[in-house]
Amino acid sequence: MATDAKRPKVDTHAQINPLPDFLQWCDRVGLVLSTKVDVTKAQTVAGYGMLAKDHIPEGELLFTVPRSALLHQGTTKISALLEGEKSCLESESGWVPLLLSLLYEYTSPLSHWKPYLSLWTNFKTLDHPMFWSKEDRDRWLKGTGIPEAVDRDLANIQQEYSDVVLPFITKHLHLWDPNTHTLELYIQLVAFVMAYSFQEPRDESDNEDDNDDEEEEEKPLNLPMMVPMADMLNHVSNHNANLEFTPDSLKMVAIRPIAKGEEVFNTYGQMANWQLLHMYGFTEPYASNSNDTADVPIRHFYEVLTQGIQSDLEQQLLKKKWETVNEILQEKAAFVFGKHGCLTDTELHTALKILCMSKEEFSEFEDNEGWEEDDEDEETISQAFSNDGLPELNASWKRLLHEAARLTLKSYGDREEEVEVWMDRDRRLMEDKAGVAGLSSRQQNALQVCYGQKKILYKLMELTK
Repeated sequence: MATDAKRPKVDTHAQINPLPDFLQWCDRVGLVLSTKVDVTKAQTVAGYGMLAKDHIPEGELLFTVPRSALLHQGTTKISALLEGEKSCLESESGWVPLLLSLLYEYTSPLSHWKPYLSLWTNFKTLDHPMFWSKEDRDRWLKGTGIPEAVDRDLANIQQEYSDVVLPFITKHLHLWDPNTHTLELYIQLVAFVMAYSFQEPRDESDNEDDNDDEEEEEKPLNLPMMVPMADMLNHVSNHNANLEFTPDSLKMVAIRPIAKGEEVFNTYGQMANWQLLHMYGFTEPYASNSNDTADVPIRHFYEVLTQGIQSDLEQQLLKKKWETVNEILQEKAAFVFGKHGCLTDTELHTALKILCMSKEEFSEFEDNEGWEEDDEDEETISQAFSNDGLPELNASWKRLLHEAARLTLKSYGDREEEVEVWMDRDRRLMEDKAGVAGLSSRQQNALQVCYGQKKILYKLMELTK
């Protein structure tokens, strides 16, 4: 198996290679590419990628994209129309103006962006789980949270298209055609934006005055945009280049030395494998993704505690505790664990502290309307819920964590079979390179997600025995 992650790229069965036209277009629009890099299919992970033609030192500029070459609703030919009628293009996603721009530019033979968009002769190479059958999603990705996320995505996309997009394009039939700009194409373009777009980093000062009593100005949405050339780089956690945003341009810069012949990799952020598969259609092979995570649903804590209830009074006490936890955590759905411990440690600390209180402790907690001041600071809590600290937690907290992790693990497969049995079976499968190679790409991606998550959860069980 490949050792690096890769988004699906252009249709490799296309008769005509669109790359030369794209590179000529880059020259015309002022996109400057270093002479030390080459955009090619040869010796890359798969499809197009970027290779170093010479040694590249840390800090060297790889390419510069002028802001005029970015594709978004402000640069498209129909930008004036979209701005003039933006009030009827509002949606929960905020993506409708960009998607309408892409619908128009992708199907217009005279589009300024044609050499760029021609890199995607169709979107059949996109392999997000939204394009899998529901049966395959539910079978192969059970327990990961992806099937539920995709179901929500598809329902929202379909509603957005029928309620906002279709009425708008029907109103402007000189620009769009409902028979061409279909729901199917719209879903493909949503996946395209998910996989290939970039967002401007927010200024840290944006959050500094959130509590000011002065008149607040509504901050603009941090909307996605298409960035030619930058979207051709592939992702790995241990990347060697990073995209920098300046007022006039976007610049890809080497963040460590890159050897001649080495592929140039960007990062899409600290992404767990389930996020990479859901949003981009690929995974990083186990265990190369240092950002992998697994969720322990908070409902599993309640399920564990319910199993030990012996009286109505205990049931009432648990119900009160549960309501208190949900009120404080605002009905948080899950706690997130990474390879080195809990990433939502403060919230987990709060939940365990309340749920494991005795009747007397909880009564005092209620009488005081909560605790006045916690004697444990954030650093102490973080250490307590790290892999080093978890074995030292008190017994009731460890038991609850252990059993909640076990319940979560069982949600991936046969709840009647012992966790240890199929963890061992999965381990043997992962070690069988020929067996893995015999799986479809979708099954391989599903295996990477499931095994990575289960390993984190199994480690949590081991640490809380």
